[in-house]
Formats: sequence, structure tokens, C-alpha cells
Amino acid sequence: MLVSVVVLLPLAVAVLLVAVRTVPERVASWAWVVTSAVDLALVGWMWWRFDPAVDASAPGVAGGVDFDAKVRWIPSVDASYHVGVDGISLPLIAMSGVLFLACAVWSLRERHRPRTYAALFLFLQTACLGTFAALDLILFFVFFDLTIVAMYFVIAGWGHGDRRRSALKFFLYTFVGSLALLVGFIGLFLGSDERTFDMVALASDPPLRDDPVAGGLVLLAVGIGLAVKTPLFPFHTWLPDAHTDAPAAGSAILAGVLLKLGTYGFVRIAMPMLPGAWRDWAVVAVAAGVVSVVWGALVALAQQDFKRMVAYTSVNHMGYVLLGLGAAGLVGHADDAARTVATVGAVVQMVSHGLLTGALFLLAGVLWARGGTHAFGRWGGLARPAPLFAGCLAVAAFGSLGLPGLSAFIAEFQIFTGALQAVPVPTVIAVTGILLTAGLFLLALQRLLTGDTAVPPGVQADVRGDVPVDMRGRELVAVVPLLVLSLVIGVLPWLLLDVVEPAAELVATLLARGTG
Repeated sequence: MLVSVVVLLPLAVAVLLVAVRTVPERVASWAWVVTSAVDLALVGWMWWRFDPAVDASAPGVAGGVDFDAKVRWIPSVDASYHVGVDGISLPLIAMSGVLFLACAVWSLRERHRPRTYAALFLFLQTACLGTFAALDLILFFVFFDLTIVAMYFVIAGWGHGDRRRSALKFFLYTFVGSLALLVGFIGLFLGSDERTFDMVALASDPPLRDDPVAGGLVLLAVGIGLAVKTPLFPFHTWLPDAHTDAPAAGSAILAGVLLKLGTYGFVRIAMPMLPGAWRDWAVVAVAAGVVSVVWGALVALAQQDFKRMVAYTSVNHMGYVLLGLGAAGLVGHADDAARTVATVGAVVQMVSHGLLTGALFLLAGVLWARGGTHAFGRWGGLARPAPLFAGCLAVAAFGSLGLPGLSAFIAEFQIFTGALQAVPVPTVIAVTGILLTAGLFLLALQRLLTGDTAVPPGVQADVRGDVPVDMRGRELVAVVPLLVLSLVIGVLPWLLLDVVEPAAELVATLLARGTG
């Protein structure tokens, strides 16, 4: 019941905002803030009560999932409204709750149809949380597709630049990917002995385990659908335009939450439900991850627009996730501990990337709000007139390049530790991606923060000669908690790892079935 409240509360408020037109626009913006805060508090309560070592045989608990609820829905195909959380989904739900609250606070500045804007983001919040909580493939697909619809309207309605073209490109790419995903889900249903879409049942008794050809084809369909959403090279071409033209809050959610729906799908669906096929084709996952790491960093290094640069770093960081998950599949060359460590690192990387990249996109929004551009050539020397902005940007940048003491280091360290035994050469190549990432972020800091102060012509100095570009109260309230959480994970990683590790160990065990 509690998970359903967390998932559906934002939708209920969104419907209320749309239906009751007499609600003042300003009240609608604050309603989004309050709803997200209440939702996050409920997630915090779930985290407090969650038992990472939950007994799979306990009453009301299915397959190590806690707070589960199941309601009959489409009995002819054994599809149900089935939701719950485990040590993989709960951290991502919590990270999503934090990001949506940050974006709600950030968007209190919104003056263009704020009621519709708030309602759309609340709808998007339900779709994202529902995808992470879903334990039925059809329910997963419904929520997964609804995120595409909501983000399309966010970009088209409140973006900038060639927003309609970017929104259409985003929708078409990701919708075609979701169709491939649906084909894969149908293949899982037809290949299962029980003819069910229940994710717990499919993970317990994997379909197509005796048919490697059919299993490989189903994995291909599922993999394409998830790779487009992640996105991985070469399915990433929709990403830069969508990020560049989306509003700051839209970019933060797109990178921080929506991209994780793809990588989460690999952990939740592909690995436990198609263990044999994943092991057979894990080397392809590793290759895709390494190429995404290097390609994303190189292309980001060449960008002249800060927001576009951050967008390409998402391809780089999601490549690390797939490297870890692919290495976990090569069970013939890695022991159980290495497999678990790689999987844990991939999940932590999802959380870390959501926090840090969400902060970076909101910081890009500061530049746009002041000068209407993210171009490196239009800004410079901001450390003196904007010390708060410079400090936040430095922390987010150093966190993203994997500096010890912040969350990305914990994630990447575990990915490399778990992957090195199974795939030493690809892992060494991927490590070079850290050098490229460090180079591009240090270069960005140099361009934006050092040298003589330079601002676009529209930014006027005040009577004292100071350039008013520094962050304001609501912007700090939105960004600083994201950076603080990254610091907490970096300094006290056990707070997150104690939740993630038992679930990751279970995924690794399910993946190793049939290997002797």
C-alpha cells in the first residue's frame, strides 16, 4: 500500500491541478513542492523500515521484495498491478524523489503556464517512480512509455532553441525503442512455462533457458529498447538535442532519472530473466559500455556549449554502468564476489550520476536564466562575481570526474574492481575514460570560472559594477542538497551499500544459474 501511495500521490495532485482551474498559478507551483516533499518523506519512511535481508519466504513478500502489493488486472495473460521495492529499486526511487523535489523548488521561478508545468512534472514523477516500483512487465511498459509522453511535452512546451524538433526526435527515437522492448516482453511471456508477465515469477523460473537462439533474440529486442533509453552508443543521437533544448528542470530529470530507466531495466529484467542469453552476449554489453565511455568523453571534450557537453558525459557515465553489468555476466572468468561488486558499482553509479548530473544541468540553467546561452565563448571569469555558482560547479564537476570523497569514486572503483578480473583489457581502456572526463571538466571550469570576467551583452552590471550572475536562494536550495548527498555517499558509502549489496548479490546469484 505504501509504495502505491508514493507512486500515485503525484498523479492525484496533477489531476487536481488540471481539474480545478480556480487554483492560483502560484499555489500550483507550491503544490508541486509540497507534494514532492511529502512523497520524499514517505520514501524516507520506507528506507527506514526496509529490511535489506528480507526473507523471500516471509508472508506478503515475493522474491526478496518488500512493501509489495498485488491487484488483479489482466487475468487472461496473468498481468497484474504488482509493485514493491528491493535494494536496487529503493535507492533509485529515493534518488528520483530528491531530484523531483529539487526541480520543484527550482521551478518556483517558472512564469509560463506554471500550473500546467507543475501538473506535467507531477505526472512524470508518477511515471518514473512507477517504472522503478513495477513488478509486472506490462505495468513496467505502461509507466516506461508514459515517461516518454510527459517529457515530450516538457521539451516542446517549455524548452528553448529548436524545441519542437528536439522533442519530436526524442519521442520518435525512444518510442521506437519502447516498441522493441514490448516485443521482447511478449517473447518472455511466450517463452515462460507459466505464461505470465509477473517479474518475480519470470526471475524465479527464467523463460527460454533451453533455447539459446530464441533467448538471444528476445534479449536483443529488450536490449535495443533499453539501450535507446539509456542511451548507449550508437543509440544516443537523440540525447544532445533533447538536453540542449529542454528547460533546466527537464534536463535534470531526463538525465538524472529517465536515463536510469534503461540501465535499471538491464538489472531488473535482462540479467535475472535471461541469464543464459546475458552470459552468452555479455561481451557485447562490455564492448558497448567501453565504446560509450570513450566516445562520450571524446565528443563531450569537443563541445563549445556547456549544457551539450554535460549531455554527452551522460553517455560516458552510463557506459560505466553497462561495463559493470556486462562483466558480471562473464561468470566463467569471475568469481561470485567480483560479480556482486561489479553489479553494486553499477547501481551506485546510477544513483551518483543522477545526483551530480542533475546538479550540473540545474547549474547550466543558472547561465541560461542570466544570459540566455550556455556557450563557453560567452562566459568567463565567473569565480569572482559568482563565488557560490563557482563553488557548486566545482564540486559537481570534481564529483563527476570521480574525485575520492564523492559518490562517483565509490561507484567507479567498484565497477573497475569487479570487472578487472573478467575483462581486464576493456576495463583498462575504460579507465582512460576517467582521464578524458577529468580533462573535459577541468577545461570547462577553466573556461567558465577563470580569466577576465565575460558575460553575454544582456547581463548588465549593477550600480557597484558587480555582475549579478551568482546563485540565489531557491537555486541554492535546489542544487546544494544534491551535492551534499553525493558527499555523504562518498564519505559514508555503507549507508547506501548496505541496502544495495544484498539485492545485487541476489541478481548475481540468479545470473549464475546453470553454470555449475
